Amino acid sequence: MMIRHATVDDAESIAHVHTTSWRETYGRFVDDPATNPWFDVERRITMWRSNLEHETFATLIAEGEIGIIGFAAAHVVTEPDAVRPEELSMLYVLACAHGSGAGQALLDAVLEGRPASLWVAADNPRAHSFYRRNGFVADGATSSFGPIGTTVRLVR
Repeated sequence: MMIRHATVDDAESIAHVHTTSWRETYGRFVDDPATNPWFDVERRITMWRSNLEHETFATLIAEGEIGIIGFAAAHVVTEPDAVRPEELSMLYVLACAHGSGAGQALLDAVLEGRPASLWVAADNPRAHSFYRRNGFVADGATSSFGPIGTTVRLVR
């Protein structure tokens, strides 16, 4: 496995990993992921082209034998009342690569141990366990995002 910075040429592959991992993780939150716009790969391709062209996030990818198996994206938070100076915006790894170390390698590379915040589905015990092992704790803030009814903010 190799971790590297994403380029615009990676947009389509990242979008496929993003969509697939969303179906694997959040598909249970909607009636029909096949028709729900949050799970639409074309929407994600457009989003990722724009993100990578405009460098919206610091984006890293994990590549394995089958191609891109995961990605992580972080950005600096500029609001004066931010709970941490940086936010882990996304970290997704295909289910077939869970346990491979890709998630840990991506987290380590994108944040390099720095303090950060992130939002995670309240009903995602695997993610909570992963982030807890990496020093993140819930700070009491909740929200929602797309088809995810409740998200909680974690900080370290």
